[in-house]
Amino acid sequence: MNFIESVKQRTKQDIKTIVLPEAEDIRVLEATATILKEKFANVVLVGDEELIGTKAKENNLEIEGVKIVNPSKSENYEKYVNLLVDLRKNKGMTEEEAKKLVLDPVYYGMLMVKAGEADGLVSGAIHSTSDTLRPALQILKTAPNTKLVSAFFVMVVPNCEYGENGTFIFADCGLNPNPDIDGLEEIAKASSKSFKQLVQKEAKIAMLSYSTYGSAKSDLTQKMIDATNQIKANNPDLMIDGELQLDAAIIPEIAKMKAPGSKVAGQANVLIFPDLNAGNIGYKLVQRFAKAEAYGPLCQGIAKPVNDLSRGCSAQDIVGVVAITALQAQNI
Repeated sequence: MNFIESVKQRTKQDIKTIVLPEAEDIRVLEATATILKEKFANVVLVGDEELIGTKAKENNLEIEGVKIVNPSKSENYEKYVNLLVDLRKNKGMTEEEAKKLVLDPVYYGMLMVKAGEADGLVSGAIHSTSDTLRPALQILKTAPNTKLVSAFFVMVVPNCEYGENGTFIFADCGLNPNPDIDGLEEIAKASSKSFKQLVQKEAKIAMLSYSTYGSAKSDLTQKMIDATNQIKANNPDLMIDGELQLDAAIIPEIAKMKAPGSKVAGQANVLIFPDLNAGNIGYKLVQRFAKAEAYGPLCQGIAKPVNDLSRGCSAQDIVGVVAITALQAQNI
């Protein structure tokens, strides 16, 4: 059973409700039809009922029975306006502004999650990352003891003997442009937890660089060295090593030459990139060249499960991210 099918099976043990606020996009409707058929999550679509119904019918998509909410007609509209004002009053939120924001499907969906009427939300097929995460942070806030919200991808590489049978977490590939040492520590810790939760295996974390064990020296490599040392000192339970080049991190034969004695080199399954340039380029190279499944950007550090999508996502990508979101919701 592959990674995403395993996730779907686990979600069926405790069905959760996931909000899709981009319901007028055909990919979202295709994904909804698949989710309803496979029955691994409940779905709430936010949008215009007539338009959604017409699009589904025109494309022969069976979404009968799915819950559709139109914010402008919702019986909860006033309740959510009051909730948003209460949540943001210290930031100057007025009732007039809240009335406009609650009509926005993403804001409405976040308020559903905050009110306990849904368990998580997936957006990003047509919205930017900032348009998804801004309301998440304003309404849901960060999880307890979280210093940094970050984003990761689950990468599933076909016919690959590296990582966990070809499954990896790449981080941060979607949110923090240039994390400092403390930021890299938070990303590594959160990614370790995410890997254990989603893959159910021990995380083996590689702090990536263009250098292995001091083979090159610059401010760029030193950042990863210092981050590795700090993480090891503060988190002795983590299996982590660095700085490591990508080949030393995942290929056993090269690890023996470049990083002899490392407990991580050659078998890393969580890859922490030095900055967003490297992370974003890296995941897209693997996705396109290796024809890997790329699920994300998935978020870690928000109080409730909220996950982003690439605007180039397919319907099947959305199905996978909804399954992952539902699984994350089981642990809240």
